[in-house]
Amino acid sequence: MSDPVILLVEDNANDEALTLRALKKSGVVGSVVVTRDGAEALDYLFGRGSYAARNAWDLPGVVLLDLNLPKVGGFDVLRRIREHEATKLLPVVILTSSREERDLVAGYTRGANSYVVKPVDFARFSEAVHQLAHYWLVHNQRPSKLV
Repeated sequence: MSDPVILLVEDNANDEALTLRALKKSGVVGSVVVTRDGAEALDYLFGRGSYAARNAWDLPGVVLLDLNLPKVGGFDVLRRIREHEATKLLPVVILTSSREERDLVAGYTRGANSYVVKPVDFARFSEAVHQLAHYWLVHNQRPSKLV
């Protein structure tokens, strides 16, 4: 069995670089697929567009989802993930800079498994990402098939 993939949905190049660095430092991540907008994330998950050759049944171990995305926003990405039988149980962690209570409530209402605010300090950010990766890829138990 191959190492689980993390799908990072992040449009900010600086946040992407910091997250990738923190994930690498965590030592538990096999590979990370980065999509830079909501439409690309959905194409990846459902094997469409430039990802049409990808096996859509081979889902990532966890999705790290930013909220403020171009094309399709994070809440819409989450809604579409939860609507489809093949992805409705896929672990989705909202990883965002938004501390707004309405965003927190909306994230959980729409089916997020977790909501994490990105710490500004790199050391704290790195630790948060390390803990996320460790929990979702090492400790969390999930069915062998999501459907």
